Amino acid sequence: MGSTPQPRRGNTRQRIQDVALELFAEQGYEKTSLREISEKLDVTKAALYYHFKTKEDILVSIFDDLNRPVEKLIAWGKEQPRTLETKKELLVRYSDALIDAAPLFRFMQENQAAVRDLSVGETSKKRLMELLDLLKDPDAALADQVRCVSALVSMHAGMFFLKDVDGKVEDKREAVLEVAVGLVTQAQRAAPPEVGGAGGGGWGRCAGVFGADDHRGGARS
Repeated sequence: MGSTPQPRRGNTRQRIQDVALELFAEQGYEKTSLREISEKLDVTKAALYYHFKTKEDILVSIFDDLNRPVEKLIAWGKEQPRTLETKKELLVRYSDALIDAAPLFRFMQENQAAVRDLSVGETSKKRLMELLDLLKDPDAALADQVRCVSALVSMHAGMFFLKDVDGKVEDKREAVLEVAVGLVTQAQRAAPPEVGGAGGGGWGRCAGVFGADDHRGGARS
């Protein structure tokens, strides 16, 4: 939810990703050329081509790297009982996973037209639908399905629209998570009683985000 992407440590490939994403966010995907990326990196175009042949190759690699925790989270969620505790834990872990992916999601929000025509747009939509399927019950009332959709939308929109609002990043994150958890909890209100648990996490850890514990790591598999 911070306003400035944090450089990731690592090799030339990661430096290319960081600089490209910065330029994409600043001036738009369509208006950014490989030449501009290579110039800002102070490397030759040949050196850039060694790692990536096109701008889309760079964007896909960024998407894959930063969204790997989300893929692990979806795989974890599919193995859990469909209880309210599991859904709360999914939201907590998704909030964790969004920390490093925040610059990418902000870029996608600001470049929606370009993203729609790229492979990452369809992949992103697919993963969001998989997360939504884990949060909502198949036979839920329409209003409750909308609440689950709104929970995910609020987590993404919170990163984008709260970046310039005064306050600590962690406080903003906790507020967004609290709203998302509240929506999913309300959607579950008419569901049958829960059976089983979410595997040692559950509401205890979700509550910890609001005070007792500090969960700042990535998704836990």
